[in-house]
Amino acid sequence: MNGPVTFFRESPEDPFSVAGAASAVLDHRGVVVGWGERAEKLLGYRADEVIGRLAADVLVPPGDRAQVADAAAACRAARGWFGVVPALARDGRRIPVGVRARCVTRAAPECEWFLVAAPAADLIQWETDRSVLDGLFRRSPIGLAVHAPDLTVLRVNRPIARIGGVPAEEIRGLCIGDFLVPEDAQTIDERLREVLATGRPMIFTEQSCRLLSDPAHERYVSVSAFRMEDSAGEVLGVTQLVEDVTERHRARVRLALLDDAGARIGTTLDVATTARELTEVVVPALADCVSVDLLEPVSRGEEPSQDAFGPLRRAATKSVVAGSGQVQYPEGELIDFGPETPQGRCMAEVRPVLVSRVEGITGLSAVAHEKARQAQAIGVHSVMMVPLAARGLVLGLVTLWRARSPEPFEEDDLTLAGEFAARAAVCIDNARRYTREHQAALNLQCRLLPAELPDLPAVDVAHRYIPAGAVAGVGGDWFDVIPLSGARVALVVGDVIGHGVDAAATMGRLRTAVHTLADLDLEPEEVLSHLDDLVHRLAAEQEANSRDFPNDQVTGASCLYAVYDPVSRCCSLARAGHPPPAVVTPDGRVSFPDLPAGPPLGLGGLPFEATEFDLAEGSLLALFTNGLIQSTGHDVDEALALLGEELSDTARPLAETAKRVVDTLLPARPTDDVALLLARTRVLEAERVATWTLPAEAGAASRARKLLAGQLSTWGLDEMTFTTELIVSELVTNAYRYAGGPVTLRLIRGPCLICEVSDTSSTSPHLRRARSTDEGGRGLFLVAQLTERWGTRYGREGKTVWTEQSMAATPPAFPDLLDGLDGLDA
Repeated sequence: MNGPVTFFRESPEDPFSVAGAASAVLDHRGVVVGWGERAEKLLGYRADEVIGRLAADVLVPPGDRAQVADAAAACRAARGWFGVVPALARDGRRIPVGVRARCVTRAAPECEWFLVAAPAADLIQWETDRSVLDGLFRRSPIGLAVHAPDLTVLRVNRPIARIGGVPAEEIRGLCIGDFLVPEDAQTIDERLREVLATGRPMIFTEQSCRLLSDPAHERYVSVSAFRMEDSAGEVLGVTQLVEDVTERHRARVRLALLDDAGARIGTTLDVATTARELTEVVVPALADCVSVDLLEPVSRGEEPSQDAFGPLRRAATKSVVAGSGQVQYPEGELIDFGPETPQGRCMAEVRPVLVSRVEGITGLSAVAHEKARQAQAIGVHSVMMVPLAARGLVLGLVTLWRARSPEPFEEDDLTLAGEFAARAAVCIDNARRYTREHQAALNLQCRLLPAELPDLPAVDVAHRYIPAGAVAGVGGDWFDVIPLSGARVALVVGDVIGHGVDAAATMGRLRTAVHTLADLDLEPEEVLSHLDDLVHRLAAEQEANSRDFPNDQVTGASCLYAVYDPVSRCCSLARAGHPPPAVVTPDGRVSFPDLPAGPPLGLGGLPFEATEFDLAEGSLLALFTNGLIQSTGHDVDEALALLGEELSDTARPLAETAKRVVDTLLPARPTDDVALLLARTRVLEAERVATWTLPAEAGAASRARKLLAGQLSTWGLDEMTFTTELIVSELVTNAYRYAGGPVTLRLIRGPCLICEVSDTSSTSPHLRRARSTDEGGRGLFLVAQLTERWGTRYGREGKTVWTEQSMAATPPAFPDLLDGLDGLDA
């Protein structure tokens, strides 16, 4: 015998192995002529006790001799036998044993019989094991493959043969790479070699299993493998169990995709972002190319018409196929799919369209519109179109292509795409509705905020207003610059709790109230007290209305109100739950005055306190809402430090400083509205202000006119002398008649001429209609006709009646009225 000799060791589990079975030899008469050690151990008889005696007399229980005789007859007839018979042990026990008998010599009648035996229980277990092994190869639905140590195939069962597409008898001796694509074969080879090397089994490992004969068909299998060893531990090879789990794998992938879609689609209330998120989920998990087209009104937040679909705007595209840009319209382009096209029918019928296999340009023309040739060039072979519909509205459609993936779309893919589209459509419709409401609130807010700030002699101003990001929505922050009498100015910032149309509307009502209160020339703390009452009433109204119109919006606000006088350089401030302003001196030192905080507006009944301080010319006041220091990503102290750094550069223009503050402190999409108002103070020079105190006597009006005329001459305003004399005469005369104390006359030359007459009385003058028989009552009417504005403000020690006259034109003179107004000036 040439070549190496291979030795196989017996398995100890085999009950009929030479090493483990009981053995005996019978002659042709049934006399025991041989007895093995294992037989002695099994039945208890020594060799000298049984050799030479009939086996039936010694080894067979008396009651079973007929049964054993039948088995012996069958054995002689067939020249061999296998089965279970009862045996009599030396101690009298009846023991069922499994017996295998074979004829040793054929020369009759001298033939002998060689018997091997084992306990029946061991034999039944062994037979069960053999039946299981036989079932695995012949009847099991799970694939089984046995490999030699070099991974050549030794044996496979029928399921493996079906998976491989090769008859079972032809697979023996082949390698995995002979029928799987190289990538998949290499994966399986590496894993099986690891099992051979380590002995660690592989359990339920899923992997791709594409056949060389059909590489386009994706198949997934679950593989378990274990190393085979003989009784001495020598490696005999590896066995793998293979189950086709393609459908289960696809179902799991679809579920994972749906879960991913739920997490990734609709993270914002922005139509374009939602469309883009849909493409990110679909490619490459489901399709190689995808496009999302929305009806034109949808992107603007409007409700699309369902009677006749207009053009669609491409909202998002994504592709992993080279050259797809020649086939897909670019984002933002307007596309008109006619009603006769598949896209048009998909939307009109609100029904998905599946083209599993596109046949040539003719088939592509039906799905690629006029770009059929380009689609053919990049290999498009399967297409799906799914409508985007939510709440009874068709919003657009999604088109999916396959070009690089060889497998065509199937019905399951269409169902999955429909799930994606349904989720995305609801999110897009939510974003559309929000866009509409957000735009309406933003438009309302923009209309409620000041369009342009006036050019005032008291301050130079700049402002920035930054709406919150789309998720937070429009808020109720506002700012204002209100001219007051005496060249003074009111600076206001406020913040209404909440977001949306309700907050914007409340902001508008508060801003209107501030203007009204400012016209009354109230002190800052009085203005806040009146606003507090207003917000408290608004909250009560809202609570009453919520019974019919449920609303979670809470009415409340904060406000900072400051008044600056450019003549005295005095700034008076009061705040209601609002951040204090930043004050920057002309040399760049920044501070945040510790003002009394005051309660937020709407609590009702709590007092407010004002603080006064002087500001040098060129000082900077920075008023802001809390969004500026709370939407930065820093803590408040760090934000205030950054704000101070940007404000400290006093050489920069105000508008640039405002922009730098916003760019430095705020992210691209702040979480709250931000209002910033910067005011650099001015001071009216002493030569532009003239003040006189007049005694309360009959000649006060005459003296006032003389002083006035001289001052206007000094200022070069002689043409305004006569009209101004009329105004001052009336005001001084009224003060003399009704106040009874000293009268103060002040002239201020600014963009307009301001006349102020102050007295110690708190009685308010009022305009009335005089009858033809009345001797008086026409003075204030005349004042109102000759001035741009006039009014009364109250101080701690009386009142001031003020007027403003434009210096652009000179009103007509009325010489006959002067004598009638100064009849007390004798």
